Amino acid sequence: MNAKQLTRSLIAAGLLMGSVACGGQAAAPAPAAATKAPAPPTVAAPAEFTFTGWAINEGASKDVVTGYMKAYGASKNAVIKEQPYPFGEELNQLVLQASGGSAQGAAQLDIAWLATMAATGKLKDLSAYAKDRGYTQAGLLSGQIKGVQYGLPWTTGSIGLAANKQLLDAAGVTSMPKTVAEFEAALLKIKKSNPDVIPYAGMTAAAQLKDILFWIWTFGGTVIDDKGNVTLGDAGSVAALEWYKSLLDRGLMNKEMDRFTARQLFSQGKVAFYDDAIVMKGIVTKDSPVKNLGDLIVPVARPVLKEGDAPQALLWGHIVVVFEGKNADAAAQWAQHLTSDLGTTTNYFEKLALPPTTDAALKADLVKKDTFTSDWSSKITASAKANPFALYAASARMESILTERVNAYLVGSVPTAKAALDKAAADITPLLK
Repeated sequence: MNAKQLTRSLIAAGLLMGSVACGGQAAAPAPAAATKAPAPPTVAAPAEFTFTGWAINEGASKDVVTGYMKAYGASKNAVIKEQPYPFGEELNQLVLQASGGSAQGAAQLDIAWLATMAATGKLKDLSAYAKDRGYTQAGLLSGQIKGVQYGLPWTTGSIGLAANKQLLDAAGVTSMPKTVAEFEAALLKIKKSNPDVIPYAGMTAAAQLKDILFWIWTFGGTVIDDKGNVTLGDAGSVAALEWYKSLLDRGLMNKEMDRFTARQLFSQGKVAFYDDAIVMKGIVTKDSPVKNLGDLIVPVARPVLKEGDAPQALLWGHIVVVFEGKNADAAAQWAQHLTSDLGTTTNYFEKLALPPTTDAALKADLVKKDTFTSDWSSKITASAKANPFALYAASARMESILTERVNAYLVGSVPTAKAALDKAAADITPLLK
């Protein structure tokens, strides 16, 4: 796929709220270059480059990250220019810039975007900057494509299920549901107890229906099998989608729910369960009218179809990449500092509850004593899976096709889940090549 084709694909697809972490990259072997890479070159000061990201666009993280930029620039006699984008616009903008030859500096990426950006041919190999920085193996793998270290890991976790324990207690849900049947029973109790509370703010808005992936896995579907065949339309995926629609039809979920709305409503104490990344705690507790909301949030292992199954979740995270070109080495040193400096990474965790990606930071007392992070890691991230589309340059379009077909069934324009998923499989299959 050339740059123009890639750009057209992305614009046609739109962008999905993402997710995801480590994507399919987690299966790639660690590159030999990562252990033999030469030391990064010395950069002459002053250097000027751009840092692009949604973290410098959003209120919860903007002041924190721009503070790091200013402090680093002052210490290195560097000028780091801000290029903020909303999450839903950034990937398209970066692809357009890469295609036009104007992309430069460092950029924050959702891990799910790495294959798309690597396909532009504009990313710098950061193996030298990953060497001896103490990154976890999972973190390093999250930034690799076919053994090349294109990204340095900034945070790695998962998208999973969270609950407001106070709302569950009020409805008589005395223990976290472990099976799908128990989950349904809990949702029904919550709806009966308080009609003003949304029992499960599952994603139903078209742009974020990628969340159906972990329910497909829960019901035994595979999406793409180990031979590279699209399996949407199999028994597991059909059962998952039929069940998901039944929650909507029974008023246990709301129409047109997206992640932003779900976060707002959870922050206001109006949602019992919803899916989000571990970042959710820092977002929903900020300016929440609910007293001690942070103490009420419980990470929940996703209910399983039958006892003994592994709870499903989607790997999630952010990396920092660097574009080849002027001052690329200076931008790479900034990326290395942002993602591995102990003081910076532990402060980032303290401010935004985002898990760090180095062994030293994970062992820091500040991180270890946070029970929310520990529980989320053991209950959710431990069995999380990579996005099955993430290794493909057309991943954004593949996800868009899936969400379009799922949405068509949820709104009733396609009569059966089987028909919707068969169509998705037929449309996605040519994009695997």
